[in-house]
Amino acid sequence: MQSDRSQSNSRRSGPLAGLRVVDLTHVMAGPTCTLMLADMGADVIKIEKSPNGDDTRHSVPPKIGEEAASFLMMNRNKRGIVLDLKTEGGKQVLRRLIADADVLVENFAPGAMERLGFGYEALHEQFPALIYCSLSGFGRTGPYKHRRGFDLVAQAMSGIMSFTGERPDGPPVKCGPPLSDITAGLLASMGILAAYTHRLKTGEGQWVETSLYEAALVQTYWQSTIALAAGTAPRAMGSAHPLNAPYQAFEASDGWLVVGGANKKHWLLMLEALGASELAADPRFVTGADRMANLKVLEAVLSERFRTKSRAHWLAALDEKGVPCGPVHDMLEALSDPQTLAREMVVEVEHSTLGPVKTIGLPVKFSETPGKVLSGAPVYGEHTSEVLAEYGFDQKQIEALEKEGAIVLASGRREERVA
Repeated sequence: MQSDRSQSNSRRSGPLAGLRVVDLTHVMAGPTCTLMLADMGADVIKIEKSPNGDDTRHSVPPKIGEEAASFLMMNRNKRGIVLDLKTEGGKQVLRRLIADADVLVENFAPGAMERLGFGYEALHEQFPALIYCSLSGFGRTGPYKHRRGFDLVAQAMSGIMSFTGERPDGPPVKCGPPLSDITAGLLASMGILAAYTHRLKTGEGQWVETSLYEAALVQTYWQSTIALAAGTAPRAMGSAHPLNAPYQAFEASDGWLVVGGANKKHWLLMLEALGASELAADPRFVTGADRMANLKVLEAVLSERFRTKSRAHWLAALDEKGVPCGPVHDMLEALSDPQTLAREMVVEVEHSTLGPVKTIGLPVKFSETPGKVLSGAPVYGEHTSEVLAEYGFDQKQIEALEKEGAIVLASGRREERVA
């Protein structure tokens, strides 16, 4: 049975308007993938488990009203329904959604989708045009395919934690953001769009998959270059670059800034801004290779200069010379920066129970088909009645599914109005 997309599609904007995505993901990597698709216009139907829903609903504090801020961030622009896929009714609803979907995205534990009867092979036979995307800890092949994955484990096993930190003899340090989760989500969305392009040409769907482990490994291009070419394992260097210098943070008299003075042009211009042009002839610093070989001495010499004046002074002097530079911001400073606001990277979105909520904006801009953050994250089961009605379930059937425990309906005016 084909659903009526007209109502849901009329609310969407962006280059992916008209694309229907069944979202069986939770926590971070999968929701990042479907967030990208939703922000670019896809109609993403997020299916949460019963009971309790997505784990990020319980990642508190902080909360905004009664909702977890982490869930609000990762699930805006999506419609939310609640299914118990252990019930026949829940499976019936999911089959009907898949029959009309362009894309299915899941990040269940290895083997879970097959046990539920929704593995790729079974669905591909029935729906050959479906693009089926899986995210996992280590991928669907190889000796670790049955392991569950977390960002911490991916950062450790990929080598990232071995070269992150202040000093080479220091303890292993995790990068602050969950970079393997976020990168895996971005890679998955890229893979889906590539598969969609192929489908537009051939009509064929396919299985797209990636993992946190691979997502972490692709963050190591420079360090892998050194390891593969030189046979040595890079160690922690603080904010410094493993191949270029100076390219790092320096402390001014009242705060920290970063400077990219690594190539010959920027190196000489940086010295002019610092009033240290005599260093250009210093044999320890003439070439990039010289500067890398004498990095600790270079850091000490430049740090002494930077500490003599304020951060604002150095940023103005470096910017006037055209040297890449910037202040080290905390998150409040970053989110209120005029460039952040000018690029609409912090936006307000209307939530059905909380009113206006601030969230991160769409990082990809389109001249002809701009994406947009249109709606806040769903409350638990907010769109269950709406979506089921679109797919041909009448009121008696919805009530029967609720009685079975196959679905959960949100309480409150919005769900009652839809019903």
